[in-house]
Amino acid sequence: MTPRQKRFAMIGVGLVAITLAAALVLNAFRSNLVFFFTPTQIANGEVPQGRSFRIGGLVEASSLKRENDGLTVHFVVTDMSKRVPVIYKGILPDLFREGKGAVAQGQLGPDGVFRASEVLAKHDENYMPPEAAEALARAKASGAQSSKTLVITPR
Repeated sequence: MTPRQKRFAMIGVGLVAITLAAALVLNAFRSNLVFFFTPTQIANGEVPQGRSFRIGGLVEASSLKRENDGLTVHFVVTDMSKRVPVIYKGILPDLFREGKGAVAQGQLGPDGVFRASEVLAKHDENYMPPEAAEALARAKASGAQSSKTLVITPR
């Protein structure tokens, strides 16, 4: 093998290694990417099926119900125009309250109930993602009130 062929072979191996590393990084990034949706977007069917995502809005007043096991809670998240029921099994953050903003991560079941694997809270008790705050502002401006709870019929 001539020095020129060795140089081309090394360049080729280097390019393959860089391409492989970039593909692995992009794949890891894509699999850990979690999108945020409002209850209105969920009602409009804009959510990914079978993938985890985040839902945010206000915890509806008088919607928080605890089961006898002490860990499972049911509540409703609203953006003042649509409502989505949520089930979470675990310990809620200290700042979680009815009438306050909440963000939950999980999957939407075929029955229209969001099964949260995590409920998120930030240090500020008035925390709300910008998308949720914008959706609530639009709903308040239009004077909309919560209507029926979201129910999805299987296809």
